[in-house]
Amino acid sequence: MNLEESKRIVRDCISEITDGDVKPSEQMNLIGKEASLDSMKLVELCLALEDRATDLEFEFDWTSEAAMSKSKSLFRTAGTLAEEFYEQSKMKE
Repeated sequence: MNLEESKRIVRDCISEITDGDVKPSEQMNLIGKEASLDSMKLVELCLALEDRATDLEFEFDWTSEAAMSKSKSLFRTAGTLAEEFYEQSKMKE
């Protein structure tokens, strides 16, 4: 998998969990005042990404310290989440 595939996976998962009601983009905010998803949808997104990671034979850990750090949060945007998904996929190699 490459970074572009990871971005597509994240966009696809966002579309799936929102039944197409949200048009995902790399810049869309996932947390904060301008978040495009509520907290339940964000959890659904992470669970969907866990499933996709399993299909791709790696473990996606969205509960790590990096995920919980405000300054380095992988949840800032769909793009940062895709980058983290990609980085974790490379660890299986």
